[in-house]
Amino acid sequence: MIPEQTYFIQSDPVLFGFLAAILGFVFYTNQSENKFWKKFYSVVPALLMCYFLPSLLNSFGLIDTTESDEYKTTAENLYYVSSRYLLPAALVLLTISVDLKGIFRLGPKAGTMFLTGTFGIIIGGPIAFYLTRALFPEAFTGSAAGEIWRGMTTLAGSWIGGGANQAAMIDVFDVSDDAFGKMLVADIIWANIWMATLLFFSKKADKIDAKMGADVSAIERIKLRMETFQTENTRNANFKDLMMIISIAFIATGVGHAFANWIAPIVSTNFPHLAEYYSLGSSFFWLIVIATIIGVILSFSKARNLEGGGASAVGSVFIYILVATIGLKMDITKIFDDPVVFFIGGIWISIHAILLIIVGKLIKAPFFFLAVGSQANVGGAASAPVVAAAFHPSLAPVGVLLAVFGYAVGTWGAWFTGVLLQMIAQ
Repeated sequence: MIPEQTYFIQSDPVLFGFLAAILGFVFYTNQSENKFWKKFYSVVPALLMCYFLPSLLNSFGLIDTTESDEYKTTAENLYYVSSRYLLPAALVLLTISVDLKGIFRLGPKAGTMFLTGTFGIIIGGPIAFYLTRALFPEAFTGSAAGEIWRGMTTLAGSWIGGGANQAAMIDVFDVSDDAFGKMLVADIIWANIWMATLLFFSKKADKIDAKMGADVSAIERIKLRMETFQTENTRNANFKDLMMIISIAFIATGVGHAFANWIAPIVSTNFPHLAEYYSLGSSFFWLIVIATIIGVILSFSKARNLEGGGASAVGSVFIYILVATIGLKMDITKIFDDPVVFFIGGIWISIHAILLIIVGKLIKAPFFFLAVGSQANVGGAASAPVVAAAFHPSLAPVGVLLAVFGYAVGTWGAWFTGVLLQMIAQ
């Protein structure tokens, strides 16, 4: 049943038209010679604007984002299409010319920053619970403390792995619908604020790396090799190029869905422990993995030459559309709905960030590793490649690989966080 409240935008095509207008406006102004826009975009990344402006449609109540099992809202529909159709297609196109050897030569710092982010979430939850209870003891009286810490386990599952890991915690720790709902709001708000922060600072990565004395040579080598390949193979894209790019992207997406819809139920039915603890029962997990594998395989074939016809450019278009639909889920007014839960989320994500900064400075890791290692945890496969691509399109696969690893460790990390929370709550 559709809610009685009417919204300014109630149609999927109309909302998509608004998003297209927003994207067009951002890139038109981004390329403008106007002094104001030049100065504006020297501070604010275009990618951040593609994310922030759609969020205003939600924040001002112009669209329906109500969570319900009975119907799908326009925002949900567009996000579903973007994440299930455009994202895997984009991953194939961004991976089709990937320098896989170069990625592996990035060294252990990428993995170190990812695991640091995971550790920050595991210890950040209990610390946030302890500090918030000390500051607002009245909010933790009676059964409230139990509701809060149990709800926090779902947030840990989401921030280390993804939706499947989050759902697993509901059953493992018997989380109530009310507790889950509150943490879901904190999840969406803080995850999106953090993603916006990373996108903002991606524009200043060079200055940050110089300040931290980071060794960015491996990253620069990948970017240089990618740019050289593009320069040597770039041509004016013709109709055939574009049709081949679209064809390969969506054939791979279709194959990904076919195998994902076959593998996920088999795993869930025959290997429930793998589904529960490693998220291997999630069809979305398999879709992302298979699409990435197809892209990597194609990078060793003649399909690699489609990069010269604009494969990564088309993939980037898909990524920007995905970013806009992610922005629709952000409602800045929800910050004030439950200040205690929001406060917990703020402390939690801050500990995660501070630990990443400390370790990053100690090992002199490039800011790219900090941003993607963090987003592979907090954002997962849908947004880690977005943040990685903000640095350079050729780096998007790094975000995918780390995010997939996050799915594998998400349930165990969230379970351990829950154990720590339970010990503190008693």
